[in-house]
Amino acid sequence: MKKTIITISRTYGSAGRTIGHMVAEKLGLECYDSQIINKIAEESGFDAEYVKQNSEATAETGFFASLTGMDLYTFSNRDKIWILQSKIINEIAEKGPCVIVGRCADYILKDKYDLLKVFIYADDEERIRRITEEYHEASERPEKDLIANDKRRATYYEIYTDQKFGDYHFYDMCLSSSSLGVENCAKIILEAYQKKTAE
Repeated sequence: MKKTIITISRTYGSAGRTIGHMVAEKLGLECYDSQIINKIAEESGFDAEYVKQNSEATAETGFFASLTGMDLYTFSNRDKIWILQSKIINEIAEKGPCVIVGRCADYILKDKYDLLKVFIYADDEERIRRITEEYHEASERPEKDLIANDKRRATYYEIYTDQKFGDYHFYDMCLSSSSLGVENCAKIILEAYQKKTAE
């Protein structure tokens, strides 16, 4: 059986995190999400909330600073967080099969491990409902906040990976949680994983 890692990329409010945890539970695997943020905070000395905001936001520089060959201390804080994030995700992957939610894991691990790369999305109406009713995030302009959040997440991903966020070419499957439902998305991923690892 292959030692396959599932990566879950998702739009905000699409329930990608929930689906990732459901899949991991059904497979008896670890699901890594906020643990990665906490580990980056621990190793960097940055506050966990600062790490969270700067690992899904527009980078301060137009290009990833490591490409310049500069010393680590000349990087922006976001570049430092990216370097630690990459290191930690690789360490997690070395332990064996697991589910990793977000954090550009699909790109970081793509040339080193057997992956099942999943992208979860949903329509705006469903995402706004979930954000307000399930995540309990109050906003006077939820539609505009959703657009801004999507833009930050996509810009960060595209700067550091040179891939378009949500482009189906870079994933094994793209699933709509609003059309299929959260449980069905988890079921589809589970079946795909079992088929992939049995080959």
